[in-house]
Amino acid sequence: MAGTTIDVEHTLDPDYLAKEISNRYTEWGMFRQKKVEEWKELRNYLYAVDTRTTSNAVLPWSNSTTTPKLTQIMDNLHANYLAALFPSRNWMRWEGDTKEDNAKGKATLVQSYLYHKLRKSDFEKTVSDLVYDYIQYGNAFAQVIHDRQINPEDQSTIYIGPRVVRISPFDIVFNPVANSFGETPKIIRSIKTLGELKRDLEADPQNAYFKEVFKKTIANRQSVLSADEVHKSEGFVADGFGSIQHYYESDYVEILTFYGDMYDKEKDEYLGNREITILDRAYVLNNIPCQSWFGKPSIFHVGWRPRPDNIYAMGPLDNLVGLQYRLDHLENLKADVFDQIAYPVKIIRGDVEEFDWTPGAEIYVGEEGNVDYLRPDATALQADFQIDVLMNRMEEMAGAPKQAMGFRTPGEKTAFEVQSLQNSASRIFEHKAGRFEALFLEPILNAMLEIGRRNLDRFETVQGTNEDTGSSFFLEIQKSDLLAQGKLIPVGARHFAERARRVQNLTQLMQVKASDPSVAPHLSGKEIARILAQELGEEKIFGENIAIEEQAQTQNALSDAEANVQEELMAKAEVGR
Repeated sequence: MAGTTIDVEHTLDPDYLAKEISNRYTEWGMFRQKKVEEWKELRNYLYAVDTRTTSNAVLPWSNSTTTPKLTQIMDNLHANYLAALFPSRNWMRWEGDTKEDNAKGKATLVQSYLYHKLRKSDFEKTVSDLVYDYIQYGNAFAQVIHDRQINPEDQSTIYIGPRVVRISPFDIVFNPVANSFGETPKIIRSIKTLGELKRDLEADPQNAYFKEVFKKTIANRQSVLSADEVHKSEGFVADGFGSIQHYYESDYVEILTFYGDMYDKEKDEYLGNREITILDRAYVLNNIPCQSWFGKPSIFHVGWRPRPDNIYAMGPLDNLVGLQYRLDHLENLKADVFDQIAYPVKIIRGDVEEFDWTPGAEIYVGEEGNVDYLRPDATALQADFQIDVLMNRMEEMAGAPKQAMGFRTPGEKTAFEVQSLQNSASRIFEHKAGRFEALFLEPILNAMLEIGRRNLDRFETVQGTNEDTGSSFFLEIQKSDLLAQGKLIPVGARHFAERARRVQNLTQLMQVKASDPSVAPHLSGKEIARILAQELGEEKIFGENIAIEEQAQTQNALSDAEANVQEELMAKAEVGR
């Protein structure tokens, strides 16, 4: 029938800029396709309950057990990374560039404001998800936005301020061979329902233009749904949808947001530091300057094992997939051999009557008849040794030695040897945790401070904590209080291991002081106590000659109690008379 076929390209009538961004999204997505397949294979192993969903499914074994060694390593690394990043309540500090900006009052205002926002925006939960990305994919992506949550019932404020948003590694593309992640343009993909898009567009002051774009998206869906056949261009197939018709029949809208510099050849115009949002890979929803005092979008990336000439880094588990394959292979091979021993294959020769294979069964055979077992080679039963070697090797290669789980390596060791081995064993772990903190958390925290003070209208009441007493107090913070030259520095991971080593060394020094009278007069007990209290983060327990004062107070309390007892006895004696 004539008139039942439409051409999607003509129906969409895409804007030139939208088409260019869509083509670039497809091109950069193709560059990373091999990496995406590796991520999927690793993810299948991490969350597998048997080998049927992994690449081991092609093996002809009857057993399909999987040993979740990769999963255990991931959980071990995740728990230890979080413990290193947030070792105490005060894991972040402000360092000002000038004397005024580095004053204690300014530091208290800045730190109290950001700690308040971190608590209210579930920062640690978001970081936990990002650490999983860091371990599982080797790449973590995050964006800092200004969030405004209002209760629709009474219009009360739920949360207003900066928030860290995790970006899935599957939802962001960029030029992988650029000099750095900060320099390359980026395209972030998101999916919204038609209802969510309508709500967001109605809330924007430029709703007249947005409503027109929304009408086009609705009209295109109606046009496609009324057609019997659709000819399409491959560039209009949204990720996750089998066809363009499948996409338009759903209630979802694909949104691509471009961040960076672009040259518009059609208008002969250079667009620097722009934020461009497109719908349906066809319509430009907005094209605005990127709002940031830093001159670049607040999108950040960190890789576990950087690769030269490629921004996509490797993860700690990438090289271990083959060992996991081998581990499951040996485990199921051994189980199959056990099964063949318990339920052996029978060899029947000659004339043998039918029989039941049960204990005590009688089998009648002819002159040349015989029934025997096909005995497998029991060498495969020794695979346990190879399995243990593989698991230990995987643990060490991931930078998570057994000591991190509380297991002690065999052999007698002196105290110095134990400390030396522990320091060496955790060196990779400390480096990777410090890398996540320095290259990822630090710029995120400073971006949160920048976005928070840029969008702070009047003042905000935040809750702070007194470092000396631990008591809470409230501050009214204005925009001018947050205007300072300096930066926020997370000090959890980079100082966690160093502090632990210093505490260990001080403890050993105290033992030497107590055991050798010739050394004791030359070591300051007061200074050791002061440093130990600082390193433990419990400075309230230190005070000059505090033990003597407390002993005097205790003695006075005992004397007062004894005097009270004597007075009571004398009073009772007088009454008795």
